[in-house]
Amino acid sequence: MNNKALNEVSALELRDRLASGASSAEALARLYLEQIAAREPDVQAWAWLDAEQVLAEARQLDQRRLSGAPIGPLHGLPVALKDVIDTARIPTANGTVLDEGRVPERDAFLVARLKAAGALVMGKTVSAELAYLGPGKTRNPVNPEHTPGGSSSGSAAAVAAGMVPLAVGTQTGGSIIRPAAFCGVVGFKPTFGCIPRSGVLRQSPSLDTIGVFARTSEDAAMLAEVLYGHDEGDPATSLAPFPRLLETASAQVPVTPTFAFVKTPFWDQADADMQQALEELVEFLGEQCFEVPLAGLFAEASSVRERINLAEMARNYHHYEARGVDRLSSQMQDALQRGNRIPARDYLSAMDIPQVLNAGLEEVFERCDVILTVAAPGAAPAGLASTGNSIFNGLWTLCGNPCITLPVFDNEQGLPMGVQLVGRRHQDGRLLRTARWLAAQIADANRG
Repeated sequence: MNNKALNEVSALELRDRLASGASSAEALARLYLEQIAAREPDVQAWAWLDAEQVLAEARQLDQRRLSGAPIGPLHGLPVALKDVIDTARIPTANGTVLDEGRVPERDAFLVARLKAAGALVMGKTVSAELAYLGPGKTRNPVNPEHTPGGSSSGSAAAVAAGMVPLAVGTQTGGSIIRPAAFCGVVGFKPTFGCIPRSGVLRQSPSLDTIGVFARTSEDAAMLAEVLYGHDEGDPATSLAPFPRLLETASAQVPVTPTFAFVKTPFWDQADADMQQALEELVEFLGEQCFEVPLAGLFAEASSVRERINLAEMARNYHHYEARGVDRLSSQMQDALQRGNRIPARDYLSAMDIPQVLNAGLEEVFERCDVILTVAAPGAAPAGLASTGNSIFNGLWTLCGNPCITLPVFDNEQGLPMGVQLVGRRHQDGRLLRTARWLAAQIADANRG
C-alpha cells in the first residue's frame, strides 16, 4: 500500500487488514509518518510527535498479534489526540504557554480505552489556547491561507491531510463540527455525557463533550464506540448498555429516513453559498424533508450557551488567571473578565433553559429521524487570526444532542462546506446510520 492508496482506504478496511495480518502496524505507521513528514510543514497539525516512539509501540502491537494473544477492535489503527487530553509521560500543554512542559502521570479515561482497544496513539494535535478562541499554529489543509477552525484544529486537519485515519477532539461550542466542516472531514459529537471526560481539560462541565474525526460515519462510529462508558470521575456519565454504534451505523435503514430542515434563528448568518447548498439538498430529498421553524426561546440559545460557558470557564480557569494572566491571549483575558462579571442568578437561570429547549425539540423529533441544518456559516474564512463562527453549533451543544457533519459541499472556490445532522439525545447510532444513508445518496447522485 502506498500513500495514495492510504488516503482512499477507510479506517474499517485498515482495521481488517491489520487484524488479518495483510498489513502490519509498523508498516502502516511508517506510511502515515511519511505523510506527516510531507504535509506537516504546511499544515502544522502536531503539538507533539515522536516517530521512534510510535514505531516502537507499533512493533509491540505486531508482536502481540503474532503471539496469538487477543487483539482489540482498533488494533494497530493510528489515532491522534487533541492536546487537552492527558496522556501518561507525553507532554500535554492544553494549548497554552502556562502549561508548556507539563507531562501527566496518568492517561485520561478515553486514552486508557483507546490503548485497551489496541489503538496506536500517534501523538498530540494542536488545540486553540485552552480549547477556546485563541488560534493555534495549524492551517487548513485544503488552503493554508484559511483557518482550519477551532478549537480542535489539529485533529481535524490531521485527518483531512491524511496524516491519521482517526482523531479525537472536544466541543464546548462548535469545536468538533466547525473544524470538520472547514477541513472537509466527518466530525461526530456524541450525546452529552456518553464519553467520560476524566483527564481532559475542564472548561465548562455543563457543555464539554468529547468527539471524533474520521473520513466516514462508519469510521467515526468505530472510534467513538470504544470510548463510550461510565466513569465515577465524571458525573455527567451514567451506566448504560454497550452502544453498538458501528453495528447500527453500518445497518440498512429500516425505512427511508425523514429529515426536518431547520434554518435556526441564525439563518441570516449563513453565506449565500451555504444557503443555496442547503436549499438544493432539501429539494433533492423531496418529500422526505420538511421545514420546521425554531422561534421564541431558541433565538436566545447562543447567548445562553455563552453565559454558561464563560461563567464556568472563569471558575475552572481561575488558576491560569492567577498564574499569569498577562501570558494569556486577549481573547482569553476578555472571556475571563466577562465570566467573572456574570451574576449567579443569571448563570442559574441559564442552566434552566436547556430543559425548556429540549422539550421543544422532542416535538420535532416525534416527526423526523434527524434534523438537517447548517454546520458552519460557510467555507473556512480566509486568514488565521480567527477560528470562525460557531453560531450554528452552540444550540445543539447546549441541548446535548448528538451531531455529525458530512463534507458533501464545496463553495465556488473549491473549499469544503459541511451539512450538519442532529439526532435525538441517546439515539447516536440512529444518527450515524442516517448520516451514512445520506452520504451514500449524495454520492450516488453525484456519480449519476
